[in-house]
Amino acid sequence: MLRSSKELILAFLTCVVIAACYGAVLFFTREIPAAGGFYGHTIGILGFVFMLLTETLYSLRKRSRSARWGRMADWLQFHIFTGIVGPFMVLLHTSWKFNGLAGVTLLLTGVIVFSGFVGRYIYTRIPRTADGIEDPGLVGSMQASALANARRLMSLWHTVHIPIGMALFTASFVHILGALYYATFLR
Repeated sequence: MLRSSKELILAFLTCVVIAACYGAVLFFTREIPAAGGFYGHTIGILGFVFMLLTETLYSLRKRSRSARWGRMADWLQFHIFTGIVGPFMVLLHTSWKFNGLAGVTLLLTGVIVFSGFVGRYIYTRIPRTADGIEDPGLVGSMQASALANARRLMSLWHTVHIPIGMALFTASFVHILGALYYATFLR
């Protein structure tokens, strides 16, 4: 059951630590870390890996009916945590330059993160068991209509969130291939 905000608090604290490290690099080098430099690449790669984990692991666990590798609520919290920390790291990777395909990719990242917050809000309005399974028995008859509306809204949200996520990862892979080609293979 996703009623607490511990994944949000943990994500915020992790982002504070990452920002402090970024600030330390900025302080000692006296310049914004370049996206193509060691620190910029490292934080970009780690952020992308977090985002890839966000997309794949939770989705695989959700679709696997026979798998019993943890509660769905715990996987959703992991999804939310990595879905916040990864994009924050990618934002720092940009060196505050938002042009070209990288800018479009970052825009899609911002849209998907915002959409994720909306989805989390909708999700917390649907009654669930401790394992995260919807349970209409937890609501009274007067709330049944509100539950049906929340389910429809969640379904609509999925039809927006998932395609934007696919577009994001398509743009991300094109960006990575372009960066490898132009920054690595042509040198």
